[in-house]
Amino acid sequence: MYEMSRNETPLEVVRWLTGQATGAWPAILGSLSLRRSPCIRENCPACQSGEQHPSYVLYGRLKGRRFSVYVPEELVPEVRRCLDNGRAVQELLYEAAPRYIKALKRERAMAGRRATS
Repeated sequence: MYEMSRNETPLEVVRWLTGQATGAWPAILGSLSLRRSPCIRENCPACQSGEQHPSYVLYGRLKGRRFSVYVPEELVPEVRRCLDNGRAVQELLYEAAPRYIKALKRERAMAGRRATS
């Protein structure tokens, strides 16, 4: 976590956020799950044994609706990396929010002091 300056300006917060997020792309939000499901083949050994067929799925939300997308096994490492980046960017945004608001309020207070002087 970055130690903020008491006199940080909104522009400095934006520059900090931009610098921190530079290496965090591509970034996605959601969750990756391994699911097991039966197939449609009769007498499938995997299904009959209860093992079923594994596949990865990305779950997320878009405009309040849940979605799921099949992820081929060879893409799983890249999707995990993108999810890690997404969580890192989300944490940066949570950290930036109060800093930016405080900087805006300081800027407004300073402008008010200058106007009354």
